[in-house]
Amino acid sequence: MDRLQALVHGTVLMLITGWLLYIGKDVFVPVFFGLVVVYVIVGLAQALHRIPHLGSVLPLQVRYVLSVLVITLSLLVLVYLFIINKDRFLALAPQYQESLLAAIQRFAVFLRIETEPTWTTLRQELFAQINIQRLLGSMLASVSSIIVSVIVVFLYATFLFVERRSFPRKIENISSDASRVARIRAITTDINKRIGSYLALKTFISLFLGAISWVIMAFAGLEFAAFWAVLIAFLNYVPYIGSFLGVLFPVIMAIIQFENPNVVLSLLLGLVLAQFLIGNFLDPYVMGNSLNLSPFAILVSLAIWSELWGIAGAFLAVPITAVVAIIFSEFLSTRPIAVLLSRNGRL
Repeated sequence: MDRLQALVHGTVLMLITGWLLYIGKDVFVPVFFGLVVVYVIVGLAQALHRIPHLGSVLPLQVRYVLSVLVITLSLLVLVYLFIINKDRFLALAPQYQESLLAAIQRFAVFLRIETEPTWTTLRQELFAQINIQRLLGSMLASVSSIIVSVIVVFLYATFLFVERRSFPRKIENISSDASRVARIRAITTDINKRIGSYLALKTFISLFLGAISWVIMAFAGLEFAAFWAVLIAFLNYVPYIGSFLGVLFPVIMAIIQFENPNVVLSLLLGLVLAQFLIGNFLDPYVMGNSLNLSPFAILVSLAIWSELWGIAGAFLAVPITAVVAIIFSEFLSTRPIAVLLSRNGRL
């Protein structure tokens, strides 16, 4: 009876928590991304400290400033790539329009469609299905929302980073029970160590994958190779689906750009091979040694957090699930759940 009552209470609590997370995503998502930014800043500062000769000389505050500068410079590079690629894309748009129409016509012939589509018929079909004014309004609203979200994230990160100094003192004052304080401190230390290690290793792997993908795409002559490489690096933070999209988008661009199917096929094979080797050798090492999460648990968490928070949930799914698993492992009643979430059953 007690087990049934505990199960019912746990289920109700889980449903209420999920509902609160869903309706409060506009508040929670920037907070969690702010935490990620703080982890990245601290991780970069620690990496700078490990540089031979130079790291031991640099004061901690200087390393934090350099970390913030690196993040800011990275964002500026992303904005620069977006601006220059946008102008170039607009300049090459007529050429891509003809290439895309030719590809659609070849596909129509392959399907034995009697009337080959033209841009006139395609536009008519498009305008019949899509309200362009509403679409443009939605795009402008999305861009404005992204800008505001980035500002809010950095505000949260700034305040969280400043409050890091007082966090150990807050933990000490949570309870007068020394054993309880020590347990809380151990949990937070474990979370910081694992999440920090995961983000550092995942960032390195993403940069490595982006660099390899850029070499493959540049060798094939794909337009906007640098932009696609950056997009692939970001998508690598999303388990499984990110790898698929990281291949899909450049291949679509290749279909539009190249008329020779052999070039498209070679590019597809190169990108798939890069994703396969990194996904099957480096990523399992990261998941196994830093997070200890099973692939099935990662896939389920990806589905749940994507449903709750959309694209942002897909990026945050793995770190949040790792934190939940660490916390669950410290309590007798939830420890079985942590075992199920683990990769090998050992906590």
